[in-house]
Amino acid sequence: MRLPGAISFVIASLCLAGCSSTSGMDALDIQKPSNETTSSVVRPSAPITSVPVSKASNTRKLAEAPPQDAPDRPFGLAEEETVALSVPELPDNVDPPIEPAALVSPPKLLSRAAPAMLAGPVTRYGFRDAKPINFGRASPRHLAVHGVDVSRWQGDVNWDKLRAQGANFAYIKATDGGDHLDPMFMRNWRNADAAGLKRGAYHFFYWCRTAGEQADWFIRNVPKVDGALPPVIDVEWNGDSSCKRRPSREKVLEKMQVFMDKLERHYGQRPIIYTAPDFYRDNLQGAFLDYPFWLRAVARHPSKVYPGRKWLFWQYSGSGLSHGVTGRIDLNVFHGDERQWRAWAGGGGRQMMADAD
Repeated sequence: MRLPGAISFVIASLCLAGCSSTSGMDALDIQKPSNETTSSVVRPSAPITSVPVSKASNTRKLAEAPPQDAPDRPFGLAEEETVALSVPELPDNVDPPIEPAALVSPPKLLSRAAPAMLAGPVTRYGFRDAKPINFGRASPRHLAVHGVDVSRWQGDVNWDKLRAQGANFAYIKATDGGDHLDPMFMRNWRNADAAGLKRGAYHFFYWCRTAGEQADWFIRNVPKVDGALPPVIDVEWNGDSSCKRRPSREKVLEKMQVFMDKLERHYGQRPIIYTAPDFYRDNLQGAFLDYPFWLRAVARHPSKVYPGRKWLFWQYSGSGLSHGVTGRIDLNVFHGDERQWRAWAGGGGRQMMADAD
């Protein structure tokens, strides 16, 4: 039975419109998970709060796919004992030296107003730990200034509660590779500051993209803000990544230098290097002596895992518990006392050096 010409025309038009709409959404590629997975990606223990996506960012992939066997932490190894390093033991009756802070070059001021933007009084440690480690006399609790690092997998963070429990600073996942933005970054960036924490952003380095591309992507997405902590480059090996490339030590150092130089020129602050034991062993021993380091050491003191290396931050737990998040959170500590923290975080004062510990 033939339909009247007008009705046939309407039906055909609707079909064409439907096809066009579908192909347009496919082009946006919003729902597809990224092929680039990093060890910054973990399976959340609770549903993630959805974040509105602005029209300008709809053409970007905003989320990486969590690997099936992802660890319950943003990044790094679980046990440093797997790394064979020759390390002198600390006598039980000797405390590891903790002063002064191990920073070769303090962050430069972006403006003279930065010191006034310091967080309030230091909040003392009040976290719990699902897998507590007895560090003995080398316990991070002997240090004054504790903080956290977060990514989308902590969900909707209650920053006021996190601050009250002992988080004085937060490093927030911003980017990885050359086209991946953590969808919770801007919300965490704003809310951490509103709660009175000193905040900084970190980038997970992807070995299958050029360093320049990655630096440009980070700069595009992380605001240049007075009073922010220096940016962090997170460098490590990750077996779950779609990128299986492991460049030579020479190439690793070259790529890192390109990335860090670009960030330093843009933000006016020397980047901090975050790393884990196996990557450090393969690439970083004896390198970048004039850069501050943030070291993961969740089973032993950094002096035993990274002998001879000066450090600014110590990530001492990947299993922290707080009223401000559902599930676990990484715990970190600043290498210095409260006075040194204020001097460093404010960007002023003299340069600080420390003996390696």
